[in-house]
Amino acid sequence: MKITCIKSDLVKSTNIVMKAVSSKTTMPILESILIEAENGYIKFTGNDMEMAIETIVKGNIEEEGTILVDAKMFYEFVRKMPSDEITVESSDSIVTLTSGKSEIKLSLKDKDEFPAIKKIEKNNKITISQFTLREMIRQTIISISSNESSRLMTGELFEINDNEFKITSLDGFRISIRKVYLNESYPHIKVVIPGKTLNEIIKIINGDIDDMVNIYFDDKHVLFEFDDTIVLSRLIEGEYYKIDQMLSGDYETKIKINKEQLFGSIDRASLLIRDSEKKPIIFNVNEENVKIEINTSLGSMDEDIDISKEGTDIMIAFNPKFLMDALRVIDDEEINMYFINSKAPFFIKNDEGSYIYLIVPVKLNAVM
Repeated sequence: MKITCIKSDLVKSTNIVMKAVSSKTTMPILESILIEAENGYIKFTGNDMEMAIETIVKGNIEEEGTILVDAKMFYEFVRKMPSDEITVESSDSIVTLTSGKSEIKLSLKDKDEFPAIKKIEKNNKITISQFTLREMIRQTIISISSNESSRLMTGELFEINDNEFKITSLDGFRISIRKVYLNESYPHIKVVIPGKTLNEIIKIINGDIDDMVNIYFDDKHVLFEFDDTIVLSRLIEGEYYKIDQMLSGDYETKIKINKEQLFGSIDRASLLIRDSEKKPIIFNVNEENVKIEINTSLGSMDEDIDISKEGTDIMIAFNPKFLMDALRVIDDEEINMYFINSKAPFFIKNDEGSYIYLIVPVKLNAVM
């Protein structure tokens, strides 16, 4: 095999497939990148058995062939090559990288040991803009759990009903939901996609509103197809949690508040919290304002923010990180917050219902 590529194209493509290269594995072969040059295409592949990524690389093919190289070593040398053009040439068990006056030789691995990517039927699919998909994931990924003992919580629920597309995540303390309406209607789809996959997806897609993503589903896999790249991932199996009963429209108190003022106040209050203390913030809603209070071993804060309110006064306590995470991903200037009582989860949602963030409070008698 012999190919010549522009350095920036090679770096970009290698970086994409590196996201599916295993860094901690009992199978060293998964620490590799498969490079194929055939039929006029240069294709790079990474596969950690849970997620696989293929991407087409721009370049000139002088001799067709297939090689398997150590991913990290290849990427680091490509990134640090001195010239804007790099030639990759293989011979026997060696691949040579040439750039300017630099020549690097790396050992090849047995390409026949590299696991092939599963081919799925491209039947069940939806089409959505890269911008919309990236925003929906960005605005919900905050609520996935890192606890592998609750596998379903480490992923996000993708649900399609006709032209309604909804993404849901939860970690036991909060729920995040984003909903949009697609340009077409589709058969019902309900799957749980690993958070790891979705985190990598939003790093790869360009996010342009005019560029589209095709998403294909089968019983065990999801395939994202966009630009010159495909990402294949296993699904998380199991019945997702029933959360509809937690999303009741009933409430005793509703407030409208400036998002940036609220975020700034909670951010300041958080400076008084030691990691070991895990102190909650007290949210005291009265007729004209909300009083944000905290008292820790480092000091105390008492701050008022003007609001418009419907319903009764309420005092509630919560983990400030959970609310700040939600506020960071909401684009609205003002938000609506709904409260039932001091023990029930409160939620933030807009009038259209395109986003909902639910947060479980902390018991007041535990902090007062």
